[in-house]
Amino acid sequence: MSSAIIVPLKAAVRSVALQRTLGGVVRYDGIGLHSGAQISMTLHPAPEDHGIIFVRTDLSGADAVIPALWSHVRSTVMNSGLINEAGAQVGTVEHLMSALAACGIDNCLVKISGAEVPVMDGSSQPFLHQIDEVGIVEQIAPRRAIRILRPVSVSHEGKIAAFYPADHGSFSLHFEIDFPCAAIARQERTLDIRDYRAEVSRARTFGFEQEVAALRAAGLGRGGSLDNAVVIDATGTKVLNEGGLRYKDEFVRHKILDAVGDLYLAGAPILGHFHGVKSGHALNNKLLHALFADEGSWEWTTMSAEAVNTAPMPLAANG
Repeated sequence: MSSAIIVPLKAAVRSVALQRTLGGVVRYDGIGLHSGAQISMTLHPAPEDHGIIFVRTDLSGADAVIPALWSHVRSTVMNSGLINEAGAQVGTVEHLMSALAACGIDNCLVKISGAEVPVMDGSSQPFLHQIDEVGIVEQIAPRRAIRILRPVSVSHEGKIAAFYPADHGSFSLHFEIDFPCAAIARQERTLDIRDYRAEVSRARTFGFEQEVAALRAAGLGRGGSLDNAVVIDATGTKVLNEGGLRYKDEFVRHKILDAVGDLYLAGAPILGHFHGVKSGHALNNKLLHALFADEGSWEWTTMSAEAVNTAPMPLAANG
């Protein structure tokens, strides 16, 4: 990419943050959490203002192109699924989108062999690890962000998702969950996106042993296993995974991980604060619809270099 510059962030003395893409091609092979299908996926560098776009390699032409945007979300049952005007779909995008958000990747072409992002180990850490291998390239164009100007909220049956303005110039989240089982019970946590790698990247998706048969009958969870999800036993008191939990409150941390990915479908970083109470993919997407329907609640802004709004990540080497 002739327009890209490869420099360490610390060496760049400037007031404006620059757009970012990958320093090389990254490949992932794995199984779809819900479809059970074997999937190959590659992430490619992309030019300025390209955004994040999926391309189904098993389809052809314009029918294969699926933008990673809130307006293309159609499925929100147990995952965030995108669809284009031709009906082409790609599901379970939230963990990959979460990793891209944490890396501050603005521009990326995702080539994928089927209709679902591979689940890997159920967290975003495998995506981060591979991105680390190729690094991140800063580009010429300034990085734009969506600044929250006034509160916006949506709710449904005791579940809440809301945006609030924030003075910190970054993106933060607070999430609360409450499950009627001893293994989870009530948990809450606050995260600044810049602490993402250490605090939530290894948190895995989770489910319940007694729900497995019903999920598979509904065409969901067919690729789920103890290798890619935390599973709670039928009594609701025990985690079945060997080795137990990665974090004491891994469940709420994973809900934060999901929210980061769902909200990065806004099409740009968000500057503000998100508050979620028992929120899931559907309500997170509904919040984005409410935000963009209220023109006075947000504005485009150029992100400052001091508020990069990403977890620390290695940049590509000079040369």
